[in-house]
Amino acid sequence: MEFNNFAYLLVLLGTVATPLFFGFNKKLHFFSNFKYLLPAMLFSGAIFIILDLRFTERAVWSFNPEYLIGKNLLNLPVEEWLYFLAVPLLGTFIYEFIKQRFYNFERPNLFLAVSLVLLLVFGVAGYLSKQKVYSFFIFFLLTIYLGYTIFRSRFKEHYTKFYLSYFILLIPFIAISGTLTALPIIEYNPQFNLGIRIYSIPIENFASLFFLQLMNITIYEYLKERRIY
Repeated sequence: MEFNNFAYLLVLLGTVATPLFFGFNKKLHFFSNFKYLLPAMLFSGAIFIILDLRFTERAVWSFNPEYLIGKNLLNLPVEEWLYFLAVPLLGTFIYEFIKQRFYNFERPNLFLAVSLVLLLVFGVAGYLSKQKVYSFFIFFLLTIYLGYTIFRSRFKEHYTKFYLSYFILLIPFIAISGTLTALPIIEYNPQFNLGIRIYSIPIENFASLFFLQLMNITIYEYLKERRIY
């Protein structure tokens, strides 16, 4: 096995390094809420794995074996499974860090308005990309979940911290996804996406990250607030 076979795994290790190193800070209390975070990550990750399996079968994207350790689970590289734990872990860490450091900064009405605009944008994007499988499903499912989040009205108090966490998460995400697509570890079939890229990253990936972060944080906050267990 060559060193480059560990490329995807090393990207994932870099992704979780910050939350693992700083997550035990007593002021942050990040891992004290892990019993709420784990089911949120597992549920959101399961949704994305189901989509991932289907898209891989349809050759929407493919994985370059030169950058993988060669272990698969249900026809997906084990690294891809770990991705949907690593990114939510980092995203939630950023979210909790912002909650602590910017406790008094709240703009719920502003970000509610932003959410309504994005709901329209995602809905239109889904409609216009009906012939592009990856684009359509990401924008369509995101529109449904964002609409549910908005009109259920229980997440409004968290909008500010959620959006700030997403904007900050974009910085490591561009490094992570940029590496995955530039090497390339993951190769996207242009037949199934809009063909619009930022750096080497399909624009759909930014919507996918928004969807993953939103689903993970809404479930996480729901479990925390109700303290079911």
